[in-house]
Amino acid sequence: MTTQRTSGRRKQALAAAAVVAALLTTAACGGGDSDGDGGGSKNGAAGFDAANNKVAQADLAKKGGTLKFGGAQDADSWDTTRGYYGFMWNFSRYYSRQLVTNAAEPGKAGAGVTPDLATGLAKVSDDGKTYTYTLRDGITWEDGKPITSKDIKYGIERVWAQDVLSGGPTYLKEVLDPKGEYQGPYKDKSKDKLGLKAIETPDDKTIIFKLPKANSDFEEMLALTSASPVRQDKDTKSKYGLHPFSSGPYKFQSYNPGKDLTLVRNTEWKQESDPVRKAYPDKITVQFFSDANQLDQRLLSGDLDLDINQTGMSPQGRTTALKEHKANLDNPVSGYIRYAVFPQSVKPFDNIECRKAVILGADHVSLQTARGGPVAGGEIGTNMLPPSVPGAEGQKYDPYKIAGENKKGNVAEAKKALEACGKPNGFKTTIAVRNNKPVEVATAQSLQASLKKIGITAEIDQYDGSQTAGIIGSPSNVKKKNYGIIIMGWGPDFPSVQGYGLPLWDSDYILESGNNNYALIKDKEIDGLFDKYVDTLDDAGKQQIATDINHKVMEGAYYLPFVFEKFVNWRSSRLANVYTTDGYSGMYDFVNLGLKSSK
Repeated sequence: MTTQRTSGRRKQALAAAAVVAALLTTAACGGGDSDGDGGGSKNGAAGFDAANNKVAQADLAKKGGTLKFGGAQDADSWDTTRGYYGFMWNFSRYYSRQLVTNAAEPGKAGAGVTPDLATGLAKVSDDGKTYTYTLRDGITWEDGKPITSKDIKYGIERVWAQDVLSGGPTYLKEVLDPKGEYQGPYKDKSKDKLGLKAIETPDDKTIIFKLPKANSDFEEMLALTSASPVRQDKDTKSKYGLHPFSSGPYKFQSYNPGKDLTLVRNTEWKQESDPVRKAYPDKITVQFFSDANQLDQRLLSGDLDLDINQTGMSPQGRTTALKEHKANLDNPVSGYIRYAVFPQSVKPFDNIECRKAVILGADHVSLQTARGGPVAGGEIGTNMLPPSVPGAEGQKYDPYKIAGENKKGNVAEAKKALEACGKPNGFKTTIAVRNNKPVEVATAQSLQASLKKIGITAEIDQYDGSQTAGIIGSPSNVKKKNYGIIIMGWGPDFPSVQGYGLPLWDSDYILESGNNNYALIKDKEIDGLFDKYVDTLDDAGKQQIATDINHKVMEGAYYLPFVFEKFVNWRSSRLANVYTTDGYSGMYDFVNLGLKSSK
């Protein structure tokens, strides 16, 4: 949130296709295009990398038309409380607003926070513990009723209902109610179901947050989709994701999970009440495909405008696009790290030496190739802090020499580690991987092949990627299924070590469902560093703590990083006002995309 935030955002879905062999062809791709390298093309495309951290076709956006998305993965949920995929956070701004949100700007500026439902950024008082906002005039729901401070409070309270609404980020819960005293709105004994003491609503236009302890990232947390208003009389609890009630410029017309989604204009939304959204298209459609190659064919043929998942084209489509349609492509660095993680509940990964054996024995070049090579996959990952987070060191920090002498795998060192963990002849385990992510499956196959050389037999279990929260997000299920290795990816929910690493590495974030601390890390030093981070206000101090946390995580050998991710993304020649943003981990910012004509 990767998540995104996501997120830079969160746990994004990976819509890409194919086998390791097909991937080998793309690492050297770059030339041979008929559309030229930069200055646009005959078909009206803006040019290669024309929208990478800058706005392409800025002045050509027209009101009207249908913006057409495709995807190989549906959202984990369209419920603003439960969604955690980065593309969901990005897309949800069409139908949900927050007090503050990410700036609609390219590159780094997009990770900044700007007022949305609120008239301005917070008035902060009481040594950083009190945040006060005033709501704008003219903000309404899709039925024309005003959005009130109570609607915002109720929407945030839903984060506490983890037994019913698991899956989304829980920062607000941990920061506003660190002792876990509030039970959530569905168990709330107060008459109005607004019993959370840390949020006050003295009138319909004022909302006050009272933090038990200051947290310098708090406003970033309020910019997450999980801080969206939800109206109590429209809350259908676990079914809300099927038809959220709109506070934004578009509303749900129809949704068939895994098949399609259509948004149409919310006629009650007023442009003058919204400083962020331009709402260019009349209609927004999403079509979901089970086959990523089919999605790419539809993009290449011009039937669709862009991939909602924003994780790069599949190898087959990418090769064609780089040769024939390069002016329609951007090659951003994403905020994501792709990796394998070792749950300590699954033997023998409770032993650090067994974890090290996998890290040392893996062929990191093969893993990078499986991800798409240096262009479409990214630089070999050597640690777990992405480049967009202050305190990151990139490949300079490489404790296991992943990009150095061990990059092809070090069988001798790996076997020493196996001996040290009492498994000199290796062992059997299972790699869990999403079935609708062919690139992840290819990565699992690459890892499986390298582990065989050191005596570790790994079978691959492919599971439904839209059911992540209850499958790999359930520690009891992970243990039952013997998932010793989980393949995943993560990007910052917001650009700090707290906004990236807290759900992954802090022991307080281990959950029964919707868990993201897959390694089940319970390290007092790591927890203590996160606690210290919250109290640290100077940037240099925060960066140093981020570096220290990353070192502790790597020293524990909980992860095998694959790549600091890059991807090749498609934008149709019809698109206007298109740019990538650090606010959503290098994705295109969906919120103000337009079409060059309304046809």
